[in-house]
Amino acid sequence: MLFDKFQTMAGFQAELAERKVEPFGAVTEKILSATEGVVQGRNVILAGTNNYLGLSFDPRCIKAAQDAAARWGTGTTGSRLANGSFTEHQALETEIAQFYGKDHAIVFSTGYTATMGMCATLAGPGDVILLDADSHASIYTGVKLSGAEIIRYKHNNPEDLAKRLRRLGDRANQTLIIAEGIYSMLGDVAPLQEIAAVKREYGGYLFLDEAHSMGVLGETGRGAAQAAGVEADVDFFAGTFSKSLGAVGGFCVSSHPELEAIRFCISSYIFTASSSPSIIASTREALRIITAEPQLRERLWENANRLYDGLKSLGLPVGPSASPVVAVEMENRSRTIDCWKALMEAGVYVNLVIPPASPSTNFLLRNSVSAAHTSAQIDTIIAAYASLKTTGLITSTQAA
Repeated sequence: MLFDKFQTMAGFQAELAERKVEPFGAVTEKILSATEGVVQGRNVILAGTNNYLGLSFDPRCIKAAQDAAARWGTGTTGSRLANGSFTEHQALETEIAQFYGKDHAIVFSTGYTATMGMCATLAGPGDVILLDADSHASIYTGVKLSGAEIIRYKHNNPEDLAKRLRRLGDRANQTLIIAEGIYSMLGDVAPLQEIAAVKREYGGYLFLDEAHSMGVLGETGRGAAQAAGVEADVDFFAGTFSKSLGAVGGFCVSSHPELEAIRFCISSYIFTASSSPSIIASTREALRIITAEPQLRERLWENANRLYDGLKSLGLPVGPSASPVVAVEMENRSRTIDCWKALMEAGVYVNLVIPPASPSTNFLLRNSVSAAHTSAQIDTIIAAYASLKTTGLITSTQAA
């Protein structure tokens, strides 16, 4: 039957309902600050929001959004190619291009449509795409739509990337290579110096998704490529406004003038209503803030290191290095659900991630850190995890 393929998920939902746990789509009833809210009737520390710089609740961004709504209305009611291209959209494109030191930029309605649309369009039938095996779902969706030959290289493995490019021979210099700055599930950073060196040796075009690294890494917050000193080797930078910039939307910037022609070939750009003026305005203000206030990144990394070191000292299996994304891997689904519920009861909201969203067969308790978190809040999160060990809900053997 048509619906048979959904039975596994239906069974999982029934199990969650029976246990009175709602880790997916948990309803936030009230936002108290950038780091606190009321979720499912419980006051919690928000440790699963990706609000890396805390700008979603910044009064300057809120005022910019309010002023824009009063001036421009609540929505554009059309795509950029129809009636939805306002001067504010063009201004943001200019500013995001200047931020990256590039000549061309496209602003999309969501980060998903940005990466999916670019990956679906840059390469096509007869071309080759080499993508990291742990790439985001938006990338996988895009490359499938492209019609290009798709080859996966081992996660964060430049040697495997080089091996696969060698096998392509003369086709290597026309290959689209895809990587991410920070990977969203475990928070690991791509070895971009090595990946860039492989690209220089064999050729090809490098597409880098900086969704979780923009505003987080680099001297001026441009991301992982800036931190690695390889921006000149990246042909296309993509990212989102829904993480460090505290809004919603996406972008692609490039020095290639062809990006202006590519714009008119991207289905997710052509057929999607443009972002509302309030979103564009708050994003522009947030971009100015991250440029002018590097202390936000410094504070973010203080918190990230504090949480990572705290969880690691408990013997929990966290990622390979500190990052604003700190995930605890577990092997048992039922135990992971119990731990998520216990964390909620302790006043800490985190993300529960299950396969195939997780990069392996393991389950994740995924924490995201904000510059807006206080040291006391970080310590409360660590203490909540410590209580999981005290009560026996989690041990080193039950984790990954």
